[in-house]
Amino acid sequence: MAASSVAIEFKDVGLTFPTSSGEPVVALSDANCRFEPGKVTAIIGPSGCGKSTLLQIARGFLEPTRGSLHFADRAQGDKTTSRPAMSTVWQAFNLFPWLTVIENVAFGLEVRGVSRMEREAQARKAIAAVDLAGFENKYPRQLSGGMRQRVGIARALVMKPDILLLDEPFGALDAQTRLVLQEQLAKLVEDSGMTAILVTHSIEEAILLADTIIVMSSRPGRVVAEIPVELPRPRGVATTHEPGYSQLFDRIYGLLRDEVMRAIVTESDAS
Repeated sequence: MAASSVAIEFKDVGLTFPTSSGEPVVALSDANCRFEPGKVTAIIGPSGCGKSTLLQIARGFLEPTRGSLHFADRAQGDKTTSRPAMSTVWQAFNLFPWLTVIENVAFGLEVRGVSRMEREAQARKAIAAVDLAGFENKYPRQLSGGMRQRVGIARALVMKPDILLLDEPFGALDAQTRLVLQEQLAKLVEDSGMTAILVTHSIEEAILLADTIIVMSSRPGRVVAEIPVELPRPRGVATTHEPGYSQLFDRIYGLLRDEVMRAIVTESDAS
C-alpha cells in the first residue's frame, strides 16, 4: 500500500446536538487539530468528550454545526482535495455472522465490483497479514473475540484506504489479547505507511501506536494538548520499560486527570 499524502485539518469545529428536552448538547467547541499523512494520531480524553464525534465528522457521517474540515494533498503542495478513501475498525466487531472469514473480508471489494478471483486473492493476503491464514472458511461464531477483531482489521485494510479510522478497536477485548493486537496493529500500520486516527481511553495504547497524541477536554470537547511520541519504533510491551515512557505517561495522565475531575464537578453541579 502506498503511503497516503492527504492531511486532515479541523478548524474551529463545533457540533451541537438538539435534544427532545429542548436543551441542546454541545459536543465539540472550537476543536482545532491536524492529522498528518503517513502518521498515527491518537485521540484521548474523558468519556463523552467528543473523541468518536471527531472521527465521525472526518468520515462524513456527521456535519459540524460550525467551523470547517479540510483535506490537503501534501504531494500536490497542500492542494485542497476531496474526502479521501477511509475504512473504519469499530469496537463492536460488526461481522456478518452468515459469512465466512474470507467472505467478510472480501465484502467491501465485492460491493466495489472487484472480480471474485481478484477479491479472494486480496482477501487472503489481508487475512495472512493479521495471522489468520487457515481460518478463511470459519464463521465468526467459531472465532475468539481477538480473532474476530483481526478479521475486522483485515476487512478495513483490504480496501487499501488512504486513512484508517480506529474507534476503540480493542475496547471489548481482555487485557492480554489487547496487548498482542496492539503490537500487531502497530507493525501493520508502520509497514503500510498509512495515515491512521485512533480513538482510545488507554494511555498505554496511545503511546504504543501513535506518533502524536491529542488530548481532549471534558465536554464540550476541545483540544488541550498535542503531544509528540518520540519513543523508538517498533514499539511493544518492552516499550513500557523505556526511560521516556513513564514521563510521557505521567504527562498525559496529568492532563487527563484534570479533565476527568472537571467533568465530575460539572456533572455534580448539573445534578
